[in-house]
Amino acid sequence: MMERVTLGGGVDLSRIVYGMWRLGDDPDTSAAHVQAKVESCLAQGITTLDQADIYGGYMAEEILGAAFRAAPALKSQVEIVTKCDIVVDAGRHAGARVKHYDTSRAHIESSVDTSLSLMAIDRIDLLLIHRPDPLMRPEETGRTLDDLVQSGKVGAVGVSNFRPWDWKLLQSRMETPLSTNQIELSLTAIDPFTNGDVAFLHEQAKPIMAWSPLGGGHLMAESRPGVTQKLREIAQLHDVDAAAVAVAWLLAHPAGILPVMGTNTLSRIATLSDALKVAMDRQTWFTLYEAALGHEVA
Repeated sequence: MMERVTLGGGVDLSRIVYGMWRLGDDPDTSAAHVQAKVESCLAQGITTLDQADIYGGYMAEEILGAAFRAAPALKSQVEIVTKCDIVVDAGRHAGARVKHYDTSRAHIESSVDTSLSLMAIDRIDLLLIHRPDPLMRPEETGRTLDDLVQSGKVGAVGVSNFRPWDWKLLQSRMETPLSTNQIELSLTAIDPFTNGDVAFLHEQAKPIMAWSPLGGGHLMAESRPGVTQKLREIAQLHDVDAAAVAVAWLLAHPAGILPVMGTNTLSRIATLSDALKVAMDRQTWFTLYEAALGHEVA
């Protein structure tokens, strides 16, 4: 059975999250095909869908919204995560002179209203600030996030790609607790386990969302042969594929990691929960960790 993770504010997420950053890359973006993806997730207990305004050149939210308009009953069965603050010369921000971040009140409120409209929903369950903004005015950004929660447009708020000091600065100007930090974390991105990022969130008792948990596909493409071979050996023991083992490795960590899994292939979506079949004991975990390090632990 799929574990649930409570964030507060009446928001809880499925332990495995379906990431939609590649939704617009699929040759078939029809409402029926997107509906089939969501229904495949739901059949496994994966109810949380991860979006961002920028995904698909600012088109992914609209693609999901078309599926919700065609099948409105889906909306009550899922939780929506989305992000804002990245501005690039594309879609609604065509003409931007340079890629930049915008955490102003005007930008965040406009992004939220647009996301709600495009996805045909009444509330964003979890809103994340996508990247740390060097020009962030923490009082303004923090108050804006507080107001969005109080208005009911947003259930909970968090951040993405923040370091502990970025988190502390923003949180110091807010009344609403930040709920999570979505960071890159996988067997190809292990630094957060030792650079303080995971330890900080674990200390704060905040669940961690892990983007690119398969290393952008590199783990499966044998660009890390030592890791890939170990994954395959363990996978054979549990009658799953190597990807399931890589995800199980994250799930086994006591900090409480929510892998955000992105694929457009229905057959792959149908196996996202296979990670739950893998028994990851301490020695197996360290076998993979050492393979990722390239040497045994000291």
